[in-house]
Amino acid sequence: MRKPGEPGMRVGRVETEGDALYYEVRGAGPPLLMIHGGVLDASGYAPAARLLARDFTVITYDRRGYSRSTRRDPQNFEVGQQARDAVALLRAEGHASAIIFGNSGGAIIGLEMARRHPEAVALLVAHEPPVMRVLPNADELLTAFARVYLTTWEEGPEAGMRLFGALNAIPRTDADRAALDPEDVARTRGNIAFFLKQEMLPFANYMPDSETIRKHGVRVVLAAGEQSRDRSHGQTAPIVAEQLGCPFVVFPGHHTSYLGMPEPWTVALRGVIGDGGWRLGDGVFGMGP
Repeated sequence: MRKPGEPGMRVGRVETEGDALYYEVRGAGPPLLMIHGGVLDASGYAPAARLLARDFTVITYDRRGYSRSTRRDPQNFEVGQQARDAVALLRAEGHASAIIFGNSGGAIIGLEMARRHPEAVALLVAHEPPVMRVLPNADELLTAFARVYLTTWEEGPEAGMRLFGALNAIPRTDADRAALDPEDVARTRGNIAFFLKQEMLPFANYMPDSETIRKHGVRVVLAAGEQSRDRSHGQTAPIVAEQLGCPFVVFPGHHTSYLGMPEPWTVALRGVIGDGGWRLGDGVFGMGP
């Protein structure tokens, strides 16, 4: 079915492992799956997805437990399940593999896909994965994240999010805020508690399995925003790139600039994808000649 108000966008749901995942599809061409991080949902990628849909079949979705997708109790967040969800979504749309873009926690899910489901990953662009354990000050940061977690349970999600925001200093511009309509803002606000209580610590403690990913031969590019590469999320990207022996690139803007500056941001993503020489053949991505 198509969503009212946005011509050409198709909406669907896929049932997998006891939950229903809401997703949106725009455009035609090689499949590009975009995985969101914490708090935001598929709507966060909408400005960029509309531009990318000129050349790609862009698939965005609300991850398990978020917004218009369901969350089965009891909750037991697990990165491996998130990776399986992404594969199930691709298969529901008839794709054996896709270009994967993941931001923040979505980048971690992409790295887990490269580890466990390499056949589904034609190219992974991992933007600012919050893998705190790779940083020199990991112990200090993980202690701070634990403090955010405790604050969330003791004082509530809003207090926890204020502390989380101060810890990470992730910039959010007026253009970023304007890119989300009031309905999106209200809906994603409901994701804060789930992110802080269920996802934040597993993401922060995740360690990429560089040896296995290299062994699989998955094409990976790490990325960070020009304005956030010196923040904890951005600092991880060149370190992981070195561990994987893969390129590190700098995108315009900051951690979530796909919202407020989608034009230059999508130019950068297209450049990364184009540099890979990818082509579509027999329904599966492969390296071009």
